Amino acid sequence: MARSLDGLVLAPVADQAPGQVGTRTRFTYHEKDGEIWAEYAGGDVVRGQLVGTRTDDRLDFRYVQLKHDGSTSSGHCVSTVVELPDGRVRLEEAWEWESQPGSGTSVVEQVTEPVVARVTEAVVEQVTEHAP
Repeated sequence: MARSLDGLVLAPVADQAPGQVGTRTRFTYHEKDGEIWAEYAGGDVVRGQLVGTRTDDRLDFRYVQLKHDGSTSSGHCVSTVVELPDGRVRLEEAWEWESQPGSGTSVVEQVTEPVVARVTEAVVEQVTEHAP
């Protein structure tokens, strides 16, 4: 089994469809006793949450997100956790919307520390701009 996701920051390696999760989106993962959850934001997503389970190297979770245009959407994802040769983690994902038509695949990879600091500042700034 690949290492724990707890505390890791991951980002998509490519943009999805316009208005969805993209390369500017950052996911901060947490893991404990087979439970996984994450917060995410960036790009077109103001705020997102995911919650689910991990069995060996398989994640099964549901996600919900709020976009800048005020719309919300939700779906289901099954991911395989892969450890890369450089020690970083990759998630190979198969997802489907439950709130709208559509499905697909995506890949997110662990972001290295110097990038995480810059991205975290940018996401905090973006979220602060849209706070009530």
